[in-house]
Amino acid sequence: MHHTAVVVGGNRTPFAKVGGPLAEASNQDLLIAALDGLIARHGLAGARMGEVAGGAVLKHPRDFNLTREAVLGTSLAPDTPACDLQQACGTGLEATVYIANKIRLGQIDAGIAAGVDSASNAPVTVSEPLRRILARASRARSAAERIKVLARIRPSHLAPLAPGVAEPRTGLSMGEHQALTTERWGVTREEQDRIAADSHRSLAAAWDRGFFDDLVTPYLGVTRDAILRPDTTVEKLATLRPAFGGPEGSMTAGNSTALSDGAAAVLLASEDWAREHHLPILAKVVDAEVASVDHPGGDDLLLGPVAATGRLLARQGLGIADMDLVEIHEAFASTVAATRKAWADPEHCAALGLDGPIGTIPDDRLNVTGSSLAAGHPFAATGARIVPTLAKLLHERGPGSRGLISICAAGGQGVVAILEGM
Repeated sequence: MHHTAVVVGGNRTPFAKVGGPLAEASNQDLLIAALDGLIARHGLAGARMGEVAGGAVLKHPRDFNLTREAVLGTSLAPDTPACDLQQACGTGLEATVYIANKIRLGQIDAGIAAGVDSASNAPVTVSEPLRRILARASRARSAAERIKVLARIRPSHLAPLAPGVAEPRTGLSMGEHQALTTERWGVTREEQDRIAADSHRSLAAAWDRGFFDDLVTPYLGVTRDAILRPDTTVEKLATLRPAFGGPEGSMTAGNSTALSDGAAAVLLASEDWAREHHLPILAKVVDAEVASVDHPGGDDLLLGPVAATGRLLARQGLGIADMDLVEIHEAFASTVAATRKAWADPEHCAALGLDGPIGTIPDDRLNVTGSSLAAGHPFAATGARIVPTLAKLLHERGPGSRGLISICAAGGQGVVAILEGM
């Protein structure tokens, strides 16, 4: 029996820049805060949910069972099951799809999808030579033998290793990959700075009109996204130096997403369960698709969602023009611009096996409340931020309105989904 999976609501912490006001909070702290706000807002204290799925990209070994431990730290019933799920920056959206599919199959009536990341509290590991020495020392049979092994430690072994930011198969960072894409697709500095300025302007306007009042819970004294700069302009952004692509590059700290801290959660349910519990129904999850590209072979790392978008729209018998709203994750401003160019390019779409170009979307339908450039991007939390945001926007527009979410992810992957307002 097929059920309809609907978005009931969402909650997140405000997002903040690495080293900022949320720097002392762990992944578990942040995730508990996001879940507690969701629970309080929807009267779920003591309830046993069908399942909670969440995850983090920057994850400590101590967080091997992160989501379940976070659930036990909330007021949900302790017999609520949970699992960790991770697909880089697509984690929050993929967790949403996971929970929605269980609801659609009738396996659960309601569940929560979530994501969290603290760039400030990222795990730091020891060097490989030091790890090997410590492992040998732990196996030593006597104190004298242990001392002998530990005596092999050298100062060069003691430097800690931060989490890697380079793609393992190319050695290039995400920004370096995107710089290649920026040049390949002819994305200008002016295009990028305009996208970034629009993101700040739109997010500030949404905050000012109270749009996020029922989607964000203050945490550790932070009441709004701390990265947001309402006075950002194209002129101010134009003064920044390149951060990627060399001295002549066009990607700057202002048109690239900042490393961030934060968590987000989405409440999903069957339509019947939501009505029985007198909870709002914002939108239904229509369908989703994932795809990946051969970035080691030279494909654009962050254009994985293009193929996923084309396949998803074709399966649903829809075109991009049928989307009233579109959310493209702003990993970089040039990612948004390149995605739109790729959608409209017949040769690129044909190479992906699509029947034709995906098409274009007007500016006034894209990221209408701002996105990651202004809000921040705690990697695993982004999808769980966007889903309830789009669901609420579609609900405001009325039943039958449609929206597309497109999120690029490390490893050349892309996750996309369609929501429909109710």
